[in-house]
Amino acid sequence: MFDRLKKGLSGLINKITTTELKAENLQPILSEFKLELVENDVALQVADRICSELEKRLEGVQVKRTEDKKKIVKRALKEILLEIMLTNERVDFLRSIDEKRKKKEPFTILFVGINGTGKTTTIAKVARFLMSRDYTVVMACSDTYRAGSIEQLETHAKKLGIRMIRHNYGADPAAVAYDAINHAKANGIHVVLIDTAGRMQTNRNLMDELAKIKRVVKPDLTILTIDSLTGNDAVMQAEEFHKSIGIDAIILTKVDADVKGGSAISVTYVTKKPILFVGVGQKYEDLEEFKPEKFVNMILK
Repeated sequence: MFDRLKKGLSGLINKITTTELKAENLQPILSEFKLELVENDVALQVADRICSELEKRLEGVQVKRTEDKKKIVKRALKEILLEIMLTNERVDFLRSIDEKRKKKEPFTILFVGINGTGKTTTIAKVARFLMSRDYTVVMACSDTYRAGSIEQLETHAKKLGIRMIRHNYGADPAAVAYDAINHAKANGIHVVLIDTAGRMQTNRNLMDELAKIKRVVKPDLTILTIDSLTGNDAVMQAEEFHKSIGIDAIILTKVDADVKGGSAISVTYVTKKPILFVGVGQKYEDLEEFKPEKFVNMILK
């Protein structure tokens, strides 16, 4: 996982460690490193920020004879990466659900994203995550257009042993979500998970329809699922979805197959929204809470 990014960061640390910390020495190394970051799916604006901050913090630093230069470089890089990945907005997922639970109201989550990101499977994983913590869940299939979408979500619901609210193909997606919320209220269900049709961020009509669902449902949380293997397109998706409908958090899928890792660094920076979970496999249990500190430590290992 993220092998190329790890290798690039390790190479940078070694190169800087063997040179004097002067601007004329740092600039060619950082210029080369910037290209390497971009090749590893780090957005250009993020790569620029990392390299300019590194130069600013390392230029002219006097390293004492007893100090480890490598540790100094690594510490600076770690601080910069954390600044980029930590947002002012934190989503305390379970606490937010508990607050609604105390009011005897369901917590509603709207899932959005383009086709092929693994959105429906991710919803099933989130359902499993919640059920393992004693929350009750209902799913809503507001993807009423794609052939097989209702059956796909229904299969997951049956495997997990939970209820799925559905209408016929071509039905109003907002009405399905609305019915699911009413079902949850009537039956004391804690969380409603709403699946929506996957859509390209460039399709204005579909994005407008998604905005309509959000207006009707008024979800407590809107989560964007992004395939980490889509590279820099992941950043474009995140920007466009956030601009069009407003997102609260991100789930990165297929992270276990991602040798680059740049998407994880970039999407938070451009949206200022946190990554909530990462998908690390095909099983329902293969969903991990994302912790920026753990991620940065791992890529700098």
